[in-house]
Amino acid sequence: METPLGGDEFAPAQTYLNTSTCGLLPRRAVEAVKRLAEENAAGGPGEVGSFDAVAAARAAFARLAGVDPGRVALGASVSAHVGLVAASLPPGAEVLYAEGDFSSVMTPFVVRGDLRTRSAPLEELAGAVREGTHLVAFSSVQSADGRVADMPAIRAAAAAHGARTLLDASQSAGWLPLDAGAYDYTVAGAYKYLVCPRGASFLTVTEEAQESLVPIHAGWFAGEDRYGSCYGPVQRLAPDARRFDEPPSYLAYHGAEQALEVLLEVGVEEIGRHATALAARFREGAEALGYAPVPAASVVVAVPGLGHLRPALARAGVVTSARVGNLRVSFHLYNTAADVDRALEALDAVGGPDAVAAG
Repeated sequence: METPLGGDEFAPAQTYLNTSTCGLLPRRAVEAVKRLAEENAAGGPGEVGSFDAVAAARAAFARLAGVDPGRVALGASVSAHVGLVAASLPPGAEVLYAEGDFSSVMTPFVVRGDLRTRSAPLEELAGAVREGTHLVAFSSVQSADGRVADMPAIRAAAAAHGARTLLDASQSAGWLPLDAGAYDYTVAGAYKYLVCPRGASFLTVTEEAQESLVPIHAGWFAGEDRYGSCYGPVQRLAPDARRFDEPPSYLAYHGAEQALEVLLEVGVEEIGRHATALAARFREGAEALGYAPVPAASVVVAVPGLGHLRPALARAGVVTSARVGNLRVSFHLYNTAADVDRALEALDAVGGPDAVAAG
């Protein structure tokens, strides 16, 4: 029997192909969360969480992202990170985003009301950058269908027109190598392919971009001297990206410290090779059944018109998701070829020649 890359760190009870919605927690992350919860319940002499654990999670993500920890800010959600960037833009700034991208990537800009926002199809995004574009915001991998953005082309176009870039790596960080230093901002919800508890997310900011970013979430945790910043306005914020921190959920970050170490031990490139091969196997199998998956070199496979089969697949023990009419399956380090074959068997059983038309 094939051994998953994660070994015995993961224990799925069924065929779990839904990491694009939520990743499975490694055992060591679960144990870390339990330990802290039990300490909180017992009222021990310690604090409600460890600064060291939070710092270790920041450092582990920095290693995965290829940047110094001083460029990493912590938070609880992608939309809060994007909102921080949106709040810092000058009135009238133009923001370009991809059509159909995840709402958190563009909504904070749209709701400001005094920014100029426009969109373009993902495949045309680089060509849509123009003089006067202030920021290009996009996801590395599309949540709805797994398409991968042409990141080098978008970066080049932005640089040629003096625009900044914001990359949402929530659907790729953990299986696709991330060069966060190549973007002015990157954001990543850590509860998907980074297999962290929900409540941990990361923002990276270049040193140049830090100069114009307003620390609107600043509180005591963003102070250079945290315990000296508890009362009255914070007199001195942290000199690096830590000044953009939101106060962390300690339970989430205690788990994140352990979860990110699992990914570092296995290696993102190895995870990517493994998971994309499984996705290709599923894509080929779905085509053999007569379906037409969205083409993508991704761990995410979307089959248009089959989203309505998700409940039937769940009853067959195969966990997937439905997005904009697509049946979406997604693979990670804890999946194996046996998972692919079980999913295809179940799809064949609940689908059939009229499945797309019926949906």
